[in-house]
Amino acid sequence: MVISDLVADTVAQSSALSRDEAVQAMFAAESVGRMLIAAGHLQQHPITLVAGKVHCEITTVTGTAALTLEENPNPVPGAAGADDFTIHLPSPAPLQKQVKAAVEGHARLSDAVPPAPETKAANFGPLIDLEALQRAVTQR
Repeated sequence: MVISDLVADTVAQSSALSRDEAVQAMFAAESVGRMLIAAGHLQQHPITLVAGKVHCEITTVTGTAALTLEENPNPVPGAAGADDFTIHLPSPAPLQKQVKAAVEGHARLSDAVPPAPETKAANFGPLIDLEALQRAVTQR
């Protein structure tokens, strides 16, 4: 339920997308999602939400780690400008048929490998325009 709410609340930030559609997609994935969690697959293979600038990998923890981990269930920022979203489900070998069946249950679900997140090249140029500063000093 927490994962479904996180996905739906993140998608709902966009005026072009429907929270209800995200809820329906997560409902279609619910049974296989429980299997992925119970078998521990989501510890190493995340569910990935791709929506606009959002590339959110959702994992779970089990055992004692689950007792001490602080989760952040807040919507992920960046989906406000999204006009499309896809929920990529991991498809580990023992559950491939079940994942495929879930994916066929809703158009927003995918068992394909999610695209790599977009990275913007950092601008390592100078923070100060030295020529402009020199002109300002000489004009005094």
